[in-house]
Amino acid sequence: MENTLKIEFDELLEKASEGAFNDGFLEILASRFPGEVIFSTSFSYEDQVVTHLIKNLNIDIFTLDTGRLFEQTYETWTSSRAFFKKNIKAYYPDPESLQQFVSENGPDSFYQSVEQRKACCNIRKVIPLKKALNGYKVWITGLRSEHSAGRKEMPQLEWDPDHQIIKFHPILHWTTEQVADYVKTNHLPYNHLHKKGFVSIGCEPCTRAIKEGEDFRAGRWWWEDADKKECGLHVHQ
Repeated sequence: MENTLKIEFDELLEKASEGAFNDGFLEILASRFPGEVIFSTSFSYEDQVVTHLIKNLNIDIFTLDTGRLFEQTYETWTSSRAFFKKNIKAYYPDPESLQQFVSENGPDSFYQSVEQRKACCNIRKVIPLKKALNGYKVWITGLRSEHSAGRKEMPQLEWDPDHQIIKFHPILHWTTEQVADYVKTNHLPYNHLHKKGFVSIGCEPCTRAIKEGEDFRAGRWWWEDADKKECGLHVHQ
């Protein structure tokens, strides 16, 4: 029997092809799947914009606390709770899995190889993500096509077969300038590392500020080849 949610996705995709990807599409999703839509935030510029767009909608919000985040990220988390007045669910790595991994490999083994880094990301992000999405039908993200070459052709509405969930990227085609202007115009709280050259902000030991002329993702896992810079959260078909 075909997945009924996949059938609903196909129906939504057909409507979207008729021009339904407008400011009201988030409301359509929240209305069609009440209590079953969730947004993942890392408190980036982009995620603050999306949080503002959904603040009055029946859409839950969660974040992944890897245990290695910047202090500025936690500060933004606190200010966001106060500003948007919405609860933000927190998901953490399984303590036993993390304890075993660090005990066997050391606290910074992700610098040693891509395999070690991906193993760390899997424990700290990918597995907690599966828990966060469990029970939901729609996953909202703050991804933009400018983030990386691999996201240039990414569809705005997609079916995620790994998580068996509908995935929507409301600001996929926004420019960096549009995002920054929206944050400023609406006086949204933001991570102040953005003002220090940090563009894509993840775990502290895996993130640095970018230099003038560098790619958007250059500050993430800078010791690796550019084509390997994904942590496994977003796998596009």
